[in-house]
Amino acid sequence: MLVSQILSGKTSDTLVTALPSITLSEAAARLGEAGIGTLLISRDGATADGILSERDIVRQIGKRGAACLSEPVETVMTRKLVTCTREMRADQVLQKMTDGRFRHMPVLDDAGTLVGLISLGDVVKARLMELAMENDALEGMIRGH
Repeated sequence: MLVSQILSGKTSDTLVTALPSITLSEAAARLGEAGIGTLLISRDGATADGILSERDIVRQIGKRGAACLSEPVETVMTRKLVTCTREMRADQVLQKMTDGRFRHMPVLDDAGTLVGLISLGDVVKARLMELAMENDALEGMIRGH
């Protein structure tokens, strides 16, 4: 299964981005309001400048206390992004996520523009569907259908 198929199967195609200048507190509020675990950080809504997860915020609070919540996200966001394209296979994305120990990956088009965000859950769901279809096909062949 391709990333493009995973994106088309998502219930929402809304890409939630935030400016690098918003505070960690504002980022936490936006995450809560949207019911998501990760914000893409972008100056223009089209280029991925970084990514910030709930875990990033919690880790900062644990290290430095609540005072860090007034700091801009650009001070703690992950800048070195691992991305994928719509043409990549789900198993390739899953391997990158597993190797990098992260749960969200920005999807870029050939020009480097943000087109989506996929989660580990999205990829696992797609792989399970793919495996179920393969299993059904094999059972059909065994039964002679």
